Amino acid sequence: MTVVAVTAHRHTDEDERVHLNTSYVTALENAGLVPLVLPTSLQPSHAALALQAVTGLVLSGGEDVDPAMYGARPHPQLGRIDRQRDEVEAALVRAAFDLRIPVFAICRGMQILNVALGGTLYQDLPSECPGPIAHDAGKGEHDVAIAHPSLLSRTVNGGSLRANSRHHQALKDVAPALVVTGRAPDGVVEAVELREPEGRWLIGVQWHPEDITEVGLFRAFAEAALGVEAVG
Repeated sequence: MTVVAVTAHRHTDEDERVHLNTSYVTALENAGLVPLVLPTSLQPSHAALALQAVTGLVLSGGEDVDPAMYGARPHPQLGRIDRQRDEVEAALVRAAFDLRIPVFAICRGMQILNVALGGTLYQDLPSECPGPIAHDAGKGEHDVAIAHPSLLSRTVNGGSLRANSRHHQALKDVAPALVVTGRAPDGVVEAVELREPEGRWLIGVQWHPEDITEVGLFRAFAEAALGVEAVG
């Protein structure tokens, strides 16, 4: 079995705890992978070491990204942030690039991926980029138009899909290393991949594929991870 790392967020109330929705574990196991839960309370300098024993990285969903990470002031509608997690996951992105292991970034994961590579975010879509779709509707759904040709279109075998939606932040300025490969009907960025992959596998999506029946993304990530030899 192939082992991949999946980041978890922290509860920092009375006792600090690591938390990960079991849907990630189920989706990865169903794709033939063994998920290793990676706490984001690590020191950022240890990120590269943490990835040496795995062959893939999943950046999971969670709280908002600290706008200070991309040089912006907090918006009044900014939600809960965790600067420690932001810094650890940004370091994990850079380490994954150096190790050339596949990266699958989901919801907040795509947002921190973009920030780590030099992009920015809308801190609150309803107020900063209002449109006809309630992206933060919880159990809402909308269509996603997929660019062709792209790694994403090959992965899901089509030019569109139906995605769930529960986010109020989204990509604003897309990092130079990334290219948009999926958009909602209102123009909100829903998927990215590398502009020049050079043999690297990377897909970021704004929705939550772990919570829906679409399994192509996890299978493609698993195939890419199977082709990587762990360092450790």
